[in-house]
Amino acid sequence: MTQETQTDPRTKYKHDQYPGDQVQDQPGLTGETTPEPDHGEETYVGHGRLEGKKALITGGDSGIGRAVAIAYAREGADIAFVHLPEEAEDAATTTDYVREAGRNVAVYAGDIRDEPFAKDVVARTVEDLGGIDVLILNAAYQRKRDGIASIPTEEVRRVFDTNLLAHVIITREAVPHLKQGASIITTTSIQATAPAPPLVDYAMTKAAQKAFTEALAQELGPKGIRVNAVAPGPIWTPLIPATNFPEEKVEQFGADTALDRPGQPAELAGAYVYLASEEASYTSGAILPVTGGKPF
Repeated sequence: MTQETQTDPRTKYKHDQYPGDQVQDQPGLTGETTPEPDHGEETYVGHGRLEGKKALITGGDSGIGRAVAIAYAREGADIAFVHLPEEAEDAATTTDYVREAGRNVAVYAGDIRDEPFAKDVVARTVEDLGGIDVLILNAAYQRKRDGIASIPTEEVRRVFDTNLLAHVIITREAVPHLKQGASIITTTSIQATAPAPPLVDYAMTKAAQKAFTEALAQELGPKGIRVNAVAPGPIWTPLIPATNFPEEKVEQFGADTALDRPGQPAELAGAYVYLASEEASYTSGAILPVTGGKPF
C-alpha cells in the first residue's frame, strides 16, 4: 500500500460537527440524525467473500445493521432483516441498497421482545431465503439513566428483553437450521468491559452478551458452527441522539478515543464480513473490538 492510498484514521471523518441539541425519541431515525451516519453506501466494495450465503440481521434498518446489510449484499449474500414498525422508512432504504447489489432481501417489521414474532422471524427467513448461514444479533436498546435510585423497572426490563432475551430466543430457534460452516455474530460493546454509570443496564446486557458468545462458541463448535462478537466503541448512529445524553456528551461523542472522534457504521462492516467469511474458519469465541483505540 502506498502513502497515497493510506488514510489518516484521525481525520477520515470530521469529528467536530455533532450538534448537541438534537433530540430524538426512541427509536432513533437516520433522517433526523446530524450528520447522517456513513453506512458505506458510497464506499464499500465487495469481493465475493460471502457469495451464496444467507444472513439474518436483527436491527438491520439503520446504523451498524444497515452497514452490515450493505456490505454482506455486496459480498454476495442474501439478506433478511428485522426492524421496528416505526423504522419503516429506514428499512426501505436498506432494502433498496440490498436490491441494488443484486441480492434477495426479506424484511420483517415487529418487536423482537414479542416471543411469537421473534420465533416467526426465523421460520420466515428459512422459508424466504431458503436457510440461514449467518445470524447477526445486533438489535439493541439503551437510554441514559440518572442513577440507580431512580432507574425505572420497566425500562430495565425493556433493555434486558431487547438486548438479551430476544437474542436467546432467536438463537434457540435458528440453531436447528444452521449447518456446518454457519456462524453467529453478536454485537456487544466496549460497555461490556468499561461500563459507564449512565448506561448501567445496557452495560450489563453487553457484558452478558460477551459471556453468551463465549459459552455458545464452546457448545456449538463441535457442530461446526462458529460464534463470535464485535465490540464497537463510540459509533455514530441514530441510537446516540435518541439516548437522551446531555448536549455536551453528544458534542464530544468519541473525543475520548485515541483517534479523537466517533466511528462510523461503515468502519465496522469489515469486522462482520471477516467473522462470517472463510478467512475466519478458525476464529470462534472471539470478541473483536472496533473502538478507535479504547482498550477492551
